[in-house]
Amino acid sequence: MSTHVTPADGSVAAASEGRYARLTRLIATDHPVIMDGATGTALIRVAGERPELEEHLWGLTAILEAPDDVKAVHRRYVEVGCDVICTDTWGLATALRNGNHTPWEASEPIHWMDVARRGVHLAREAAAEGGRADEVAVAFSINGDVDTPDGRETVRLLARAFEHDPPDLILVETLTLVRSSTYATVEALLETGLPIWLSFRRCRHGVCGVYGEHWGGPEGDAFGRAARRFEEMGIGALAINCLPPDHVTGMLAWLRDFTDLPLGVYPNLGYLSAAGWRHEAGVSPDDYAELALRWREEGAQIVGGCCGVGPAQIAAAREALTSTKPGHARPDVLRDESNRPISITDRQAVAAQPWTDSRGRGLYPLDFPDVTVEPGVFAPTQGSYLVWKYFYREGIGAHQRCLDIGCGSGLLTVQLARNGAAHVHGIDIEPAAVKNTMTNAFRNGVADRVSAAVQDLYPWVPKERYDVIVASLYQTPVDPFEPVVSHRPLDYWGRGLVDHLLRMLPEALADDGTAYVMQLSIIGERRTTQLLDRLGYQARVVDFGLFEFTELFNDARDQIARVEELSDAYHLKLGATDVMAAYLLEITRKQKER
Repeated sequence: MSTHVTPADGSVAAASEGRYARLTRLIATDHPVIMDGATGTALIRVAGERPELEEHLWGLTAILEAPDDVKAVHRRYVEVGCDVICTDTWGLATALRNGNHTPWEASEPIHWMDVARRGVHLAREAAAEGGRADEVAVAFSINGDVDTPDGRETVRLLARAFEHDPPDLILVETLTLVRSSTYATVEALLETGLPIWLSFRRCRHGVCGVYGEHWGGPEGDAFGRAARRFEEMGIGALAINCLPPDHVTGMLAWLRDFTDLPLGVYPNLGYLSAAGWRHEAGVSPDDYAELALRWREEGAQIVGGCCGVGPAQIAAAREALTSTKPGHARPDVLRDESNRPISITDRQAVAAQPWTDSRGRGLYPLDFPDVTVEPGVFAPTQGSYLVWKYFYREGIGAHQRCLDIGCGSGLLTVQLARNGAAHVHGIDIEPAAVKNTMTNAFRNGVADRVSAAVQDLYPWVPKERYDVIVASLYQTPVDPFEPVVSHRPLDYWGRGLVDHLLRMLPEALADDGTAYVMQLSIIGERRTTQLLDRLGYQARVVDFGLFEFTELFNDARDQIARVEELSDAYHLKLGATDVMAAYLLEITRKQKER
Protein backbone atom coordinates (compact mmCIF):
# COMPACT_ATOMS: atom_id res chain seq x y z
CA MET A 1 0.00 0.00 0.00
CA SER A 2 1.30 3.48 -0.83
CA THR A 3 2.34 5.65 2.07
CA HIS A 4 1.14 8.80 0.28
CA VAL A 5 -1.81 10.56 1.88
CA THR A 6 -4.88 9.83 -0.25
CA PRO A 7 -7.91 11.51 1.34
CA ALA A 8 -11.15 9.70 0.72
CA ASP A 9 -13.03 13.00 0.37
CA GLY A 10 -11.85 14.92 -2.69
CA SER A 11 -13.18 18.19 -1.30
CA VAL A 12 -10.91 17.83 1.75
CA ALA A 13 -7.90 17.32 -0.49
CA ALA A 14 -8.84 20.26 -2.68
CA ALA A 15 -9.27 22.54 0.32
CA SER A 16 -5.91 21.50 1.75
CA GLU A 17 -4.18 22.04 -1.58
CA GLY A 18 -5.88 25.42 -1.84
CA ARG A 19 -4.63 26.58 1.54
CA TYR A 20 -1.07 25.53 0.80
CA ALA A 21 -1.30 27.02 -2.69
CA ARG A 22 -2.24 30.31 -1.03
CA LEU A 23 1.02 30.21 0.94
CA THR A 24 3.06 29.61 -2.20
CA ARG A 25 1.27 32.51 -3.95
CA LEU A 26 2.01 34.84 -1.05
CA ILE A 27 5.69 33.94 -1.20
CA ALA A 28 5.82 34.14 -5.01
CA THR A 29 4.32 37.65 -4.94
CA ASP A 30 6.68 38.83 -2.17
CA HIS A 31 3.96 39.00 0.47
CA PRO A 32 4.96 37.87 3.99
CA VAL A 33 3.67 34.57 5.34
CA ILE A 34 2.83 34.99 9.02
CA MET A 35 3.14 31.96 11.26
CA ASP A 36 1.68 31.74 14.73
CA GLY A 37 3.62 32.13 17.96
CA ALA A 38 3.93 29.78 20.91
CA THR A 39 1.24 27.28 21.78
CA GLY A 40 2.91 25.18 24.47
CA THR A 41 4.13 28.09 26.58
CA ALA A 42 0.76 29.85 26.20
CA LEU A 43 -0.91 26.78 27.68
CA ILE A 44 1.21 27.09 30.82
CA ARG A 45 -0.97 30.05 31.77
CA VAL A 46 -4.37 28.88 30.56
CA ALA A 47 -4.20 25.09 31.03
CA GLY A 48 -1.64 24.67 33.79
CA GLU A 49 0.88 22.88 31.57
CA ARG A 50 4.13 22.02 33.40
CA PRO A 51 6.74 21.38 30.68
CA GLU A 52 9.56 21.62 33.21
CA LEU A 53 8.23 18.41 34.78
CA GLU A 54 7.36 16.47 31.62
CA GLU A 55 9.17 18.15 28.75
CA HIS A 56 8.82 15.00 26.62
CA LEU A 57 5.03 15.50 26.71
CA TRP A 58 5.20 19.19 25.78
CA GLY A 59 1.65 20.20 24.77
CA LEU A 60 0.36 16.65 24.37
CA THR A 61 -1.28 16.52 27.78
CA ALA A 62 -3.33 19.61 26.95
CA ILE A 63 -4.65 17.98 23.75
CA LEU A 64 -5.95 15.13 25.91
CA GLU A 65 -7.10 16.98 29.02
CA ALA A 66 -7.73 20.59 27.94
CA PRO A 67 -8.64 20.58 24.23
CA ASP A 68 -10.78 23.71 24.52
CA ASP A 69 -7.79 25.62 25.90
CA VAL A 70 -5.64 24.42 23.00
CA LYS A 71 -8.28 25.52 20.51
CA ALA A 72 -8.59 28.91 22.23
CA VAL A 73 -4.85 29.54 21.80
CA HIS A 74 -5.09 28.58 18.12
CA ARG A 75 -8.14 30.85 17.74
CA ARG A 76 -6.24 33.89 19.01
CA TYR A 77 -3.61 33.41 16.31
CA VAL A 78 -6.32 32.99 13.67
CA GLU A 79 -7.90 36.25 14.82
CA VAL A 80 -4.66 38.26 14.59
CA GLY A 81 -4.24 37.21 10.96
CA CYS A 82 -1.81 34.28 10.92
CA ASP A 83 -1.49 32.41 7.64
CA VAL A 84 -0.13 29.27 9.33
CA ILE A 85 -1.00 27.78 12.71
CA CYS A 86 0.93 24.83 14.12
CA THR A 87 -0.59 21.87 15.93
CA ASP A 88 0.25 21.37 19.59
CA THR A 89 2.09 18.13 18.82
CA TRP A 90 5.75 19.24 18.85
CA GLY A 91 6.73 16.66 21.50
CA LEU A 92 5.08 13.62 19.89
CA ALA A 93 8.26 12.10 18.44
CA THR A 94 10.03 12.47 21.80
CA ALA A 95 7.12 10.92 23.68
CA LEU A 96 7.20 7.90 21.38
CA ARG A 97 10.90 7.20 21.72
CA ASN A 98 12.00 3.67 22.61
CA GLY A 99 8.74 2.15 21.46
CA ASN A 100 6.60 3.77 24.17
CA HIS A 101 3.35 4.33 22.28
CA THR A 102 1.17 5.44 25.22
CA PRO A 103 3.48 7.59 27.39
CA TRP A 104 0.73 9.77 28.81
CA GLU A 105 -1.80 9.28 31.55
CA ALA A 106 -5.30 10.18 30.43
CA SER A 107 -8.84 9.74 31.64
CA GLU A 108 -9.47 7.52 28.61
CA PRO A 109 -7.21 5.15 26.68
CA ILE A 110 -6.01 6.84 23.51
CA HIS A 111 -3.49 5.88 20.84
CA TRP A 112 -0.83 8.31 19.68
CA MET A 113 -2.29 8.39 16.15
CA ASP A 114 -5.52 9.72 17.61
CA VAL A 115 -3.54 12.35 19.50
CA ALA A 116 -2.04 13.42 16.16
CA ARG A 117 -5.49 13.54 14.54
CA ARG A 118 -6.92 15.54 17.47
CA GLY A 119 -4.11 18.04 17.15
CA VAL A 120 -5.00 18.68 13.51
CA HIS A 121 -8.74 18.71 14.25
CA LEU A 122 -8.40 21.35 17.01
CA ALA A 123 -6.44 23.65 14.71
CA ARG A 124 -8.99 23.17 11.92
CA GLU A 125 -11.86 23.98 14.29
CA ALA A 126 -10.10 27.14 15.47
CA ALA A 127 -9.66 28.33 11.87
CA ALA A 128 -13.32 27.59 11.09
CA GLU A 129 -14.59 29.35 14.22
CA GLY A 130 -12.47 32.34 13.28
CA GLY A 131 -14.11 32.47 9.85
CA ARG A 132 -10.88 31.64 7.99
CA ALA A 133 -11.18 27.90 7.30
CA ASP A 134 -10.29 28.39 3.63
CA GLU A 135 -7.27 30.60 4.35
CA VAL A 136 -5.38 29.35 7.37
CA ALA A 137 -3.00 26.48 6.69
CA VAL A 138 -2.51 23.92 9.45
CA ALA A 139 1.07 22.73 9.94
CA PHE A 140 1.51 19.45 11.79
CA SER A 141 4.37 20.21 14.21
CA ILE A 142 6.85 17.54 15.21
CA ASN A 143 10.36 17.88 16.64
CA GLY A 144 13.77 16.64 15.58
CA ASP A 145 13.36 13.28 17.32
CA VAL A 146 11.80 12.07 14.07
CA ASP A 147 15.42 11.74 12.92
CA THR A 148 15.76 8.37 14.69
CA PRO A 149 14.78 4.82 13.68
CA ASP A 150 11.66 5.05 15.88
CA GLY A 151 10.94 8.49 14.47
CA ARG A 152 11.08 7.37 10.85
CA GLU A 153 8.61 4.60 11.62
CA THR A 154 6.37 7.22 13.24
CA VAL A 155 6.54 9.26 10.02
CA ARG A 156 5.45 6.29 7.91
CA LEU A 157 2.51 5.65 10.23
CA LEU A 158 1.52 9.32 10.21
CA ALA A 159 0.67 8.94 6.54
CA ARG A 160 -2.01 6.44 7.56
CA ALA A 161 -3.20 8.58 10.47
CA PHE A 162 -3.77 11.49 8.07
CA GLU A 163 -5.41 9.44 5.33
CA HIS A 164 -8.81 11.12 5.66
CA ASP A 165 -8.03 14.54 7.17
CA PRO A 166 -4.43 15.56 6.52
CA PRO A 167 -2.77 18.77 7.67
CA ASP A 168 -1.73 21.22 4.97
CA LEU A 169 1.96 20.61 5.64
CA ILE A 170 4.32 18.91 8.08
CA LEU A 171 6.70 21.19 9.96
CA VAL A 172 9.73 19.47 11.52
CA GLU A 173 10.99 21.96 14.10
CA THR A 174 14.00 22.56 16.31
CA LEU A 175 16.37 20.31 14.40
CA THR A 176 20.04 20.88 15.23
CA LEU A 177 22.58 18.69 13.46
CA VAL A 178 22.39 17.35 9.93
CA ARG A 179 23.34 13.69 10.29
CA SER A 180 23.71 11.11 7.55
CA SER A 181 20.34 9.75 8.73
CA THR A 182 18.64 13.13 8.29
CA TYR A 183 18.34 12.73 4.53
CA ALA A 184 16.64 9.34 4.94
CA THR A 185 14.22 10.94 7.41
CA VAL A 186 13.45 13.73 4.94
CA GLU A 187 12.82 11.12 2.22
CA ALA A 188 10.36 9.35 4.54
CA LEU A 189 8.61 12.66 5.22
CA LEU A 190 8.34 13.46 1.52
CA GLU A 191 6.84 10.03 0.87
CA THR A 192 3.77 11.11 2.85
CA GLY A 193 2.86 13.28 -0.13
CA LEU A 194 2.46 16.34 2.10
CA PRO A 195 4.52 19.53 1.78
CA ILE A 196 7.46 19.47 4.21
CA TRP A 197 9.04 22.46 5.94
CA LEU A 198 12.20 22.09 8.02
CA SER A 199 13.36 24.41 10.78
CA PHE A 200 16.73 24.35 12.53
CA ARG A 201 18.05 25.79 15.78
CA ARG A 202 21.11 27.40 14.16
CA CYS A 203 22.67 30.83 13.78
CA ARG A 204 25.88 32.13 12.23
CA HIS A 205 27.77 30.79 15.26
CA GLY A 206 26.50 27.23 14.63
CA VAL A 207 23.98 25.25 16.67
CA CYS A 208 22.29 27.75 19.00
CA GLY A 209 20.43 27.08 22.25
CA VAL A 210 17.70 29.08 23.95
CA TYR A 211 20.27 30.91 26.10
CA GLY A 212 22.35 31.75 23.02
CA GLU A 213 24.89 29.01 23.80
CA HIS A 214 26.70 27.75 20.71
CA TRP A 215 28.25 24.58 19.37
CA GLY A 216 30.21 23.89 16.24
CA GLY A 217 30.36 27.34 14.64
CA PRO A 218 30.91 29.61 12.99
CA GLU A 219 28.88 28.14 10.14
CA GLY A 220 31.02 26.95 7.28
CA ASP A 221 29.67 25.38 4.12
CA ALA A 222 28.31 22.11 5.55
CA PHE A 223 24.89 23.38 6.69
CA GLY A 224 24.53 25.55 3.59
CA ARG A 225 25.23 22.59 1.34
CA ALA A 226 22.67 20.59 3.33
CA ALA A 227 20.12 23.35 2.68
CA ARG A 228 20.85 23.07 -1.04
CA ARG A 229 20.36 19.32 -0.91
CA PHE A 230 17.06 19.71 0.96
CA GLU A 231 15.89 21.99 -1.84
CA GLU A 232 16.86 19.43 -4.48
CA MET A 233 14.96 16.75 -2.54
CA GLY A 234 11.76 18.81 -2.68
CA ILE A 235 11.46 20.54 0.70
CA GLY A 236 9.00 23.44 0.64
CA ALA A 237 10.70 25.91 3.01
CA LEU A 238 13.60 26.24 5.43
CA ALA A 239 13.51 28.20 8.68
CA ILE A 240 15.40 28.84 11.89
CA ASN A 241 13.66 28.70 15.25
CA CYS A 242 13.99 28.27 19.02
CA LEU A 243 16.93 30.66 19.44
CA PRO A 244 17.17 34.15 20.97
CA PRO A 245 16.01 36.91 18.59
CA ASP A 246 19.37 38.70 18.71
CA HIS A 247 21.05 35.61 17.22
CA VAL A 248 19.08 35.71 13.95
CA THR A 249 21.24 38.46 12.42
CA GLY A 250 23.16 37.38 9.33
CA MET A 251 21.74 33.86 9.07
CA LEU A 252 19.13 34.44 6.36
CA ALA A 253 21.50 36.26 4.02
CA TRP A 254 24.06 33.52 4.57
CA LEU A 255 21.54 30.78 3.74
CA ARG A 256 20.48 32.64 0.60
CA ASP A 257 23.96 32.04 -0.83
CA PHE A 258 23.14 28.32 -0.88
CA THR A 259 19.44 27.94 -1.62
CA ASP A 260 16.42 29.50 -3.33
CA LEU A 261 14.04 27.91 -0.82
CA PRO A 262 11.60 30.21 0.98
CA LEU A 263 13.32 31.21 4.23
CA GLY A 264 11.67 31.79 7.58
CA VAL A 265 12.47 32.77 11.13
CA TYR A 266 10.61 32.36 14.42
CA PRO A 267 12.74 32.77 17.57
CA ASN A 268 12.07 32.34 21.28
CA LEU A 269 11.39 34.92 23.94
CA GLY A 270 12.68 33.28 27.12
CA TYR A 271 13.74 29.82 28.23
CA LEU A 272 12.58 26.80 30.22
CA SER A 273 13.77 26.60 33.83
CA ALA A 274 13.06 24.35 36.79
CA ALA A 275 10.46 26.92 37.86
CA GLY A 276 8.69 26.89 34.48
CA TRP A 277 8.98 29.12 31.44
CA ARG A 278 10.91 32.35 32.00
CA HIS A 279 9.65 35.00 29.60
CA GLU A 280 12.11 37.42 28.04
CA ALA A 281 11.75 40.77 29.78
CA GLY A 282 11.78 43.98 27.76
CA VAL A 283 10.72 42.68 24.32
CA SER A 284 7.41 44.44 23.73
CA PRO A 285 5.16 43.85 20.70
CA ASP A 286 6.63 46.99 19.12
CA ASP A 287 10.16 45.70 19.76
CA TYR A 288 9.26 42.39 18.15
CA ALA A 289 7.82 44.21 15.15
CA GLU A 290 11.11 46.08 14.71
CA LEU A 291 12.99 42.80 14.82
CA ALA A 292 10.62 41.32 12.24
CA LEU A 293 11.28 44.27 9.91
CA ARG A 294 15.01 43.68 10.27
CA TRP A 295 14.60 39.98 9.41
CA ARG A 296 12.44 40.97 6.43
CA GLU A 297 15.19 43.27 5.19
CA GLU A 298 17.58 40.33 5.40
CA GLY A 299 15.28 38.17 3.27
CA ALA A 300 12.72 36.54 5.58
CA GLN A 301 9.65 35.37 3.67
CA ILE A 302 8.07 33.55 6.62
CA VAL A 303 7.95 35.17 10.08
CA GLY A 304 6.46 33.90 13.32
CA GLY A 305 7.41 33.12 16.88
CA CYS A 306 8.49 30.14 18.94
CA CYS A 307 8.31 29.57 22.71
CA GLY A 308 7.37 32.66 24.72
CA VAL A 309 6.12 34.67 21.72
CA GLY A 310 2.43 35.51 22.05
CA PRO A 311 -0.41 36.82 19.87
CA ALA A 312 0.45 40.45 20.71
CA GLN A 313 3.95 40.12 19.26
CA ILE A 314 2.66 38.25 16.20
CA ALA A 315 -0.06 40.86 15.59
CA ALA A 316 2.49 43.67 15.78
CA ALA A 317 4.84 41.85 13.42
CA ARG A 318 2.05 41.20 10.92
CA GLU A 319 1.02 44.85 10.89
CA ALA A 320 4.59 46.04 10.48
CA LEU A 321 5.31 43.61 7.63
CA THR A 322 2.22 44.49 5.59
CA SER A 323 3.22 45.82 2.14
CA THR A 324 6.90 44.99 2.70
CA LYS A 325 9.05 42.91 0.39
CA PRO A 326 11.90 40.60 1.38
CA GLY A 327 15.21 42.41 1.13
CA HIS A 328 18.79 41.41 0.46
CA ALA A 329 20.54 43.13 3.36
CA ARG A 330 23.82 41.55 4.38
CA PRO A 331 24.53 42.83 7.89
CA ASP A 332 28.22 43.14 8.65
CA VAL A 333 27.73 42.84 12.39
CA LEU A 334 27.29 39.72 14.48
CA ARG A 335 27.19 39.42 18.24
CA ASP A 336 29.75 37.49 20.24
CA GLU A 337 29.08 35.38 23.33
CA SER A 338 28.86 38.58 25.40
CA ASN A 339 26.49 40.22 22.88
CA ARG A 340 29.21 42.59 21.69
CA PRO A 341 29.37 43.44 17.96
CA ILE A 342 31.83 41.42 15.91
CA SER A 343 32.43 41.65 12.18
CA ILE A 344 31.30 38.92 9.83
CA THR A 345 33.90 39.86 7.23
CA ASP A 346 36.74 40.50 9.64
CA ARG A 347 36.56 37.97 12.47
CA GLN A 348 39.98 38.67 13.91
CA ALA A 349 40.31 36.86 17.20
CA VAL A 350 40.79 39.15 20.16
CA ALA A 351 43.44 37.83 22.51
CA ALA A 352 41.75 36.70 25.70
CA GLN A 353 43.12 37.96 28.99
CA PRO A 354 44.84 34.86 30.39
CA TRP A 355 43.76 33.44 33.71
CA THR A 356 46.61 33.57 36.17
CA ASP A 357 47.25 32.86 39.82
CA SER A 358 48.49 35.32 42.43
CA ARG A 359 52.02 34.79 41.14
CA GLY A 360 51.08 35.58 37.57
CA ARG A 361 51.41 31.99 36.35
CA GLY A 362 48.95 30.88 33.66
CA LEU A 363 46.16 28.58 34.81
CA TYR A 364 44.42 27.89 31.50
CA PRO A 365 45.18 25.30 30.47
CA LEU A 366 46.78 23.95 33.63
CA ASP A 367 50.48 23.23 33.35
CA PHE A 368 49.81 19.65 34.43
CA PRO A 369 52.62 17.08 34.17
CA ASP A 370 52.60 14.61 31.29
CA VAL A 371 51.65 11.58 33.39
CA THR A 372 50.60 8.11 32.35
CA VAL A 373 49.20 5.48 34.74
CA GLU A 374 50.41 1.99 33.88
CA PRO A 375 48.45 -1.23 34.56
CA GLY A 376 48.57 -2.35 38.18
CA VAL A 377 49.38 1.13 39.52
CA PHE A 378 46.99 3.15 41.66
CA ALA A 379 45.78 6.18 39.75
CA PRO A 380 46.09 9.54 41.55
CA THR A 381 43.24 10.12 43.97
CA GLN A 382 41.37 13.31 44.75
CA GLY A 383 43.68 13.71 47.72
CA SER A 384 46.70 13.44 45.43
CA TYR A 385 45.27 16.19 43.23
CA LEU A 386 44.75 18.36 46.32
CA VAL A 387 48.44 17.99 47.21
CA TRP A 388 49.50 18.56 43.59
CA LYS A 389 47.50 21.78 43.41
CA TYR A 390 49.21 23.14 46.53
CA PHE A 391 52.68 22.13 45.34
CA TYR A 392 52.06 23.71 41.94
CA ARG A 393 50.67 26.90 43.44
CA GLU A 394 53.37 27.36 46.06
CA GLY A 395 56.35 25.97 44.14
CA ILE A 396 57.15 23.51 46.94
CA GLY A 397 60.49 21.71 46.74
CA ALA A 398 62.64 24.23 44.90
CA HIS A 399 66.39 23.62 45.56
CA GLN A 400 65.57 20.98 48.21
CA ARG A 401 66.03 17.24 48.62
CA CYS A 402 62.60 15.64 48.69
CA LEU A 403 61.02 12.28 49.53
CA ASP A 404 57.69 11.05 48.09
CA ILE A 405 56.29 8.19 50.21
CA GLY A 406 53.84 5.99 48.32
CA CYS A 407 54.80 7.58 45.02
CA GLY A 408 52.31 5.60 42.90
CA SER A 409 52.32 6.95 39.35
CA GLY A 410 54.85 9.61 40.35
CA LEU A 411 52.59 12.66 39.99
CA LEU A 412 53.94 14.40 43.11
CA THR A 413 57.51 13.24 42.51
CA VAL A 414 57.46 14.77 39.04
CA GLN A 415 55.88 18.03 40.22
CA LEU A 416 58.49 18.49 42.95
CA ALA A 417 61.20 18.01 40.32
CA ARG A 418 59.48 20.41 37.94
CA ASN A 419 59.39 22.94 40.76
CA GLY A 420 63.19 22.83 40.79
CA ALA A 421 63.97 20.29 43.51
CA ALA A 422 67.64 19.36 43.81
CA HIS A 423 66.60 15.70 43.99
CA VAL A 424 63.41 13.70 44.57
CA HIS A 425 63.38 10.11 45.79
CA GLY A 426 60.15 8.10 45.53
CA ILE A 427 59.36 4.90 47.38
CA ASP A 428 56.44 2.51 46.98
CA ILE A 429 55.70 -1.06 47.99
CA GLU A 430 54.69 -1.92 44.40
CA PRO A 431 57.43 -2.49 41.80
CA ALA A 432 55.05 -1.39 39.04
CA ALA A 433 54.60 1.98 40.78
CA VAL A 434 58.36 2.54 41.02
CA LYS A 435 58.76 1.75 37.32
CA ASN A 436 55.81 4.04 36.49
CA THR A 437 57.33 6.89 38.51
CA MET A 438 60.58 6.69 36.58
CA THR A 439 58.70 6.48 33.28
CA ASN A 440 56.87 9.70 34.09
CA ALA A 441 60.09 11.36 35.22
CA PHE A 442 61.54 10.65 31.76
CA ARG A 443 58.34 11.87 30.06
CA ASN A 444 58.69 15.21 31.85
CA GLY A 445 62.43 15.64 31.37
CA VAL A 446 63.33 15.44 35.08
CA ALA A 447 64.76 11.91 35.32
CA ASP A 448 68.23 13.29 36.06
CA ARG A 449 66.91 14.52 39.43
CA VAL A 450 64.61 11.62 40.30
CA SER A 451 65.22 8.19 41.78
CA ALA A 452 62.77 5.56 42.99
CA ALA A 453 62.93 2.30 44.91
CA VAL A 454 60.66 -0.52 46.02
CA GLN A 455 60.23 -0.13 49.76
CA ASP A 456 57.77 -1.27 52.43
CA LEU A 457 57.26 1.66 54.78
CA TYR A 458 57.08 -0.45 57.96
CA PRO A 459 60.63 -1.94 57.95
CA TRP A 460 62.14 1.03 56.10
CA VAL A 461 65.13 2.79 57.67
CA PRO A 462 65.94 6.17 56.09
CA LYS A 463 69.48 6.58 54.78
CA GLU A 464 69.29 10.37 54.91
CA ARG A 465 67.12 13.17 56.22
CA TYR A 466 65.07 15.14 53.72
CA ASP A 467 64.13 18.81 53.45
CA VAL A 468 60.64 17.95 52.17
CA ILE A 469 58.61 14.79 52.72
CA VAL A 470 55.22 14.25 51.09
CA ALA A 471 52.80 11.39 51.74
CA SER A 472 49.30 10.66 50.51
CA LEU A 473 48.75 7.29 52.15
CA TYR A 474 46.09 4.61 52.36
CA GLN A 475 43.61 5.49 55.15
CA THR A 476 40.76 2.98 54.98
CA PRO A 477 39.90 1.16 58.23
CA VAL A 478 39.78 -2.65 58.14
CA ASP A 479 36.64 -4.33 59.46
CA PRO A 480 37.64 -6.53 62.45
CA PHE A 481 34.60 -8.73 61.82
CA GLU A 482 35.80 -9.72 58.35
CA PRO A 483 38.10 -12.77 58.07
CA VAL A 484 41.57 -11.48 57.14
CA VAL A 485 44.70 -13.63 56.88
CA SER A 486 47.77 -11.41 57.00
CA HIS A 487 51.07 -11.03 58.84
CA ARG A 488 50.94 -7.27 58.31
CA PRO A 489 49.49 -4.95 60.96
CA LEU A 490 45.71 -4.82 60.61
CA ASP A 491 44.62 -1.21 60.37
CA TYR A 492 41.27 -1.16 62.18
CA TRP A 493 41.37 2.63 62.62
CA GLY A 494 42.69 3.55 59.16
CA ARG A 495 45.63 5.28 60.83
CA GLY A 496 48.34 2.64 60.59
CA LEU A 497 50.46 4.10 57.79
CA VAL A 498 49.90 7.72 58.85
CA ASP A 499 50.90 7.06 62.47
CA HIS A 500 53.95 5.03 61.41
CA LEU A 501 55.09 7.86 59.13
CA LEU A 502 54.68 10.44 61.88
CA ARG A 503 56.82 8.32 64.22
CA MET A 504 59.54 8.19 61.57
CA LEU A 505 59.77 11.96 61.10
CA PRO A 506 62.64 12.43 63.59
CA GLU A 507 64.76 10.02 61.51
CA ALA A 508 63.59 11.05 58.05
CA LEU A 509 62.93 14.81 58.21
CA ALA A 510 65.64 17.44 58.52
CA ASP A 511 65.43 19.63 61.61
CA ASP A 512 64.29 22.59 59.54
CA GLY A 513 62.38 20.43 57.06
CA THR A 514 58.68 20.27 56.26
CA ALA A 515 56.41 17.26 55.81
CA TYR A 516 53.19 17.46 53.81
CA VAL A 517 50.71 14.76 54.79
CA MET A 518 47.25 14.37 53.32
CA GLN A 519 44.87 13.17 56.06
CA LEU A 520 41.20 12.27 55.79
CA SER A 521 38.56 13.35 58.28
CA ILE A 522 37.45 9.72 58.72
CA ILE A 523 40.52 8.93 60.87
CA GLY A 524 40.29 11.92 63.22
CA GLU A 525 42.35 14.95 64.27
CA ARG A 526 43.00 14.33 67.97
CA ARG A 527 45.30 11.32 67.59
CA THR A 528 47.41 13.13 64.97
CA THR A 529 47.81 16.20 67.15
CA GLN A 530 48.71 14.18 70.25
CA LEU A 531 51.28 12.07 68.42
CA LEU A 532 52.92 15.07 66.77
CA ASP A 533 53.07 16.94 70.06
CA ARG A 534 54.74 14.00 71.75
CA LEU A 535 57.32 13.85 68.96
CA GLY A 536 57.98 17.60 69.09
CA TYR A 537 56.14 18.59 65.90
CA GLN A 538 53.24 20.85 65.03
CA ALA A 539 50.79 20.88 62.14
CA ARG A 540 48.71 23.45 60.35
CA VAL A 541 46.18 22.98 57.56
CA VAL A 542 47.39 24.66 54.35
CA ASP A 543 44.56 23.40 52.13
CA PHE A 544 41.56 21.11 52.22
CA GLY A 545 38.93 19.63 49.95
CA LEU A 546 35.63 17.78 50.12
CA PHE A 547 35.28 14.48 48.28
CA GLU A 548 32.51 11.93 47.85
CA PHE A 549 33.14 8.42 49.08
CA THR A 550 34.58 6.25 46.34
CA GLU A 551 33.79 2.55 46.02
CA LEU A 552 36.74 1.74 48.29
CA PHE A 553 35.29 3.78 51.16
CA ASN A 554 31.72 2.66 50.50
CA ASP A 555 32.88 -0.93 51.03
CA ALA A 556 34.30 0.09 54.44
CA ARG A 557 31.29 2.18 55.43
CA ASP A 558 30.40 0.07 58.50
CA GLN A 559 33.90 0.23 59.98
CA ILE A 560 34.17 3.95 59.20
CA ALA A 561 30.98 4.43 61.22
CA ARG A 562 32.49 2.49 64.15
CA VAL A 563 35.68 4.57 64.05
CA GLU A 564 33.62 7.77 64.03
CA GLU A 565 31.54 6.55 66.96
CA LEU A 566 34.65 5.83 69.05
CA SER A 567 36.76 8.87 68.12
CA ASP A 568 36.60 12.41 66.78
CA ALA A 569 36.63 11.15 63.18
CA TYR A 570 33.76 12.40 61.01
CA HIS A 571 32.34 12.77 57.54
CA LEU A 572 29.46 14.76 56.09
CA LYS A 573 26.13 13.37 54.97
CA LEU A 574 24.43 15.26 52.15
CA GLY A 575 21.19 13.43 51.49
CA ALA A 576 22.22 9.97 50.34
CA THR A 577 25.77 11.11 49.56
CA ASP A 578 28.69 10.56 51.94
CA VAL A 579 31.38 13.26 51.77
CA MET A 580 34.72 13.33 53.58
CA ALA A 581 37.14 16.18 54.13
CA ALA A 582 40.76 15.80 53.05
CA TYR A 583 43.25 18.02 54.90
CA LEU A 584 46.72 18.85 53.66
CA LEU A 585 48.86 19.17 56.79
CA GLU A 586 52.11 21.12 56.84
CA ILE A 587 54.20 19.56 59.63
CA THR A 588 57.26 21.25 61.09
CA ARG A 589 59.37 20.84 64.21
CA LYS A 590 58.29 22.93 67.19
CA GLN A 591 60.56 25.79 68.11
CA LYS A 592 62.35 25.11 71.37
CA GLU A 593 61.39 27.44 74.19
CA ARG A 594 64.21 29.63 75.45
